[in-house]
Amino acid sequence: MFYYLIALFVILLDQITKWFIVNNMYLGENITIIDNFLYITSHRNRGAAWGILQGQMWLFYVITVIVIIGIMYYLYKETKGKWLLGVSLGLILGGAIGNFIDRVIHKEVVDFIHTFIFNYNFPVFNIADSALVIGVILLMIQFLLEERRETKEKSNGENESHHS
Repeated sequence: MFYYLIALFVILLDQITKWFIVNNMYLGENITIIDNFLYITSHRNRGAAWGILQGQMWLFYVITVIVIIGIMYYLYKETKGKWLLGVSLGLILGGAIGNFIDRVIHKEVVDFIHTFIFNYNFPVFNIADSALVIGVILLMIQFLLEERRETKEKSNGENESHHS
């Protein structure tokens, strides 16, 4: 249940911030937060990350529904005793639903976080995108930790059999 609350928090924060942008900024408007690093820019995206697959809404609908079902299944079946897995899946679920809501309601995703990292003009993104990225990073850490644990257990098992 806790992991669904993480998803709900992400969805609410994502939708509230997007609502604020849509209702208080004109498209293309830019507010400097930290010069040459962080801006709030009212932007819309009809595609996926970096604007790929522009206008392929049917594809996003199908993929998102499959991803949501898969994540909910894993949250139910695989997270017992694996808090990092649960948190990562909660963040991914919230991010996926946040952008899905935009695609269903607006036929585009509202983006507004605009950064320049080492002079690279990073594509404008939103809270849902951030939750997705953080969730995927945590998921990779979870997989690495599991792999490391399994390798260690296998190694310990082999060492014990050699000493018998």
